[in-house]
Amino acid sequence: MKASFDYSGANVFVSGGTSGINLGIAKAFAARGARIGVASRKQDKVDAAVAQLGSDAGSALGYTFDVRDPEGVQTAISAYAEEVGEIDVLISGAAGNFPALAKDISNNGFKSVIDIDLLGTWHVMKAAYPHMRRPGGSIINVSAPQAAIPMALQTHVCAAKAGVDMVTRCLAIEWGPEGLRVNGVIPGPIDGTEGMDRLATTEEARQKIEKSVPLNRMGVPDDVAQTCLYLASDAASYVSGAIVPADGGWMQNGARMA
Repeated sequence: MKASFDYSGANVFVSGGTSGINLGIAKAFAARGARIGVASRKQDKVDAAVAQLGSDAGSALGYTFDVRDPEGVQTAISAYAEEVGEIDVLISGAAGNFPALAKDISNNGFKSVIDIDLLGTWHVMKAAYPHMRRPGGSIINVSAPQAAIPMALQTHVCAAKAGVDMVTRCLAIEWGPEGLRVNGVIPGPIDGTEGMDRLATTEEARQKIEKSVPLNRMGVPDDVAQTCLYLASDAASYVSGAIVPADGGWMQNGARMA
């Protein structure tokens, strides 16, 4: 049984909320009455997400920026706050990834993932900070298993996401006295996402991934969204600095694909 959360009138900004897991998170908040702001790099994806979210009981505004551009991020988030008021919930879902052996990753390729995942998350949090509700504001960073589990072909992502988790913990300390909570969520194998489509290209590969999860299934975007609904709610009012897996126990199994 899923918990019922009411976000009527809450202002929720989801960076990267135009596709995949982050769109699923935005949809969950919109369905519970939130005023949503979403942003990504491509205007057509922003427009499509706004149209979809606007039909989900809430309302939606869309912005275009690259998380690697701090000025663009600041301009967009400030515009959203000027339109709706204080931001109650911020979801930061910046992610960039490509599998590669460390010896084959160019310096620019390594830097690109750091710029998107780690600096992008920082830019979003820094830009939103002046506009967050105090007390009662909630920030949730979307992390990854690579933050805690070393993986071959993922040196760049492991470094970036470990940094994201440490920033989450540090800002839970610094911003907690102001009444801001800062947490992270770690999705496991999530069906219907671009990343999983690249990994599970055959039915055999899909079954292998499913069997690697202790709950014996892939997740769906709403599994991650439900975790975010809880973390942003009054039910989690004493939870801050937590990095919560929404992965069916996958990390306990070493996040292995077999």
